[in-house]
Amino acid sequence: MSGIRTTKTFLLGSLAATSILSSVSVGAETLKYTTGYPPNTTAAIAAEDYASYLDELSGGSLTAKVYAGSLLSFAETPSGIAHGMADSGLLFLSYSLAEFPYSNMVAELTMMLETTGVSPEKAGLAYAGAMSEFIFSDCPECTEEFVEQNQVFLGGASSPPYWLLCTTPVTDMDDMQGKRLRAGGAQWSRWAEAMGATPISVSAAETYEALSQGVIDCTMIVTTDLSVWKLDEVVTDITVQVPGGVYGGSAINNTNLDVWKKLSVDQRKALVKASAMLSAEATWGYVQEGLNNLEAARSSEDIQVHEPSDALVKRSIEFIANDIEAVAANYEERFGIENAHERISGFREVLNRWSDLVEDVDDADELAELYWREAFSKIDVERYGLE
Repeated sequence: MSGIRTTKTFLLGSLAATSILSSVSVGAETLKYTTGYPPNTTAAIAAEDYASYLDELSGGSLTAKVYAGSLLSFAETPSGIAHGMADSGLLFLSYSLAEFPYSNMVAELTMMLETTGVSPEKAGLAYAGAMSEFIFSDCPECTEEFVEQNQVFLGGASSPPYWLLCTTPVTDMDDMQGKRLRAGGAQWSRWAEAMGATPISVSAAETYEALSQGVIDCTMIVTTDLSVWKLDEVVTDITVQVPGGVYGGSAINNTNLDVWKKLSVDQRKALVKASAMLSAEATWGYVQEGLNNLEAARSSEDIQVHEPSDALVKRSIEFIANDIEAVAANYEERFGIENAHERISGFREVLNRWSDLVEDVDDADELAELYWREAFSKIDVERYGLE
């Protein structure tokens, strides 16, 4: 993962252009930042770097103390930020479907990436950028639903693509029939059923045991989890390309609205710019860890990496095209979103643009600069979340 030595070059090198230090407040404010990930994981390391950047960007007027795997669990974070138990933190939108329906609808469209032509190693980078830009600039309903939960959205993060990590080869439609697949989201559950498999609900922490005991045949997850959850000890076969999609529902630095209101304009600018770094570093690090794990699997004698059959890929692409309509219908029916098709169409345009933007990005520093230029710098900190 690209760390503080690279990303700091971009952030601090452009201070003069953004005038972040022009009128900092007297007296330091320390924000409690929470992440459910334990210390020394990619997300926790990125958060520690973020705290350092925030201190420097604000001229020492704004700092952050990172609580990794201690203050709040992932399930507790949405309400914890809303009620001020933490000032900011990493929030998984899927834990709060009813509270954030517009944002969750966009987060559930990640399999759309398979239709954009973006390379697998850049898919997560594109989705995090597109998600951030769309919520900042094109989805006032998204901003409003965060404000209603007493917080502001300050950027997304994303995983690499979801592949099939299995205990037996699963490469074609015949192999899929009756297989029990761990699904970490509604879109992947629907995909499994469409392929003739059975989706199973198993937590990430329980996946190792479920695979080792034969409760599930595969998990649809990122290759990053081969090391995070030690799945490389039980997985014997990986099929790339399918099901596809990424986890795009990570709000990387949601901030309590009351905290946001009391910050000075320049402190908000520093917070937004540090959030651009955090989004880039967390996403880049998570994607690179997945790529490294996949390369290790290809070199391993214990794991076989497979390509899916043409028939399986074709059926999967057909599913994705139809599922976009299913997502719109579902959110219209369950949450009363009247402009679902319009919102999805708008997001598709943003995602297509980001799929092109990220292809030449080579490190976290470049990604942070891209996120800042194309998305985060567009936030009007004097008005965002306050109207």
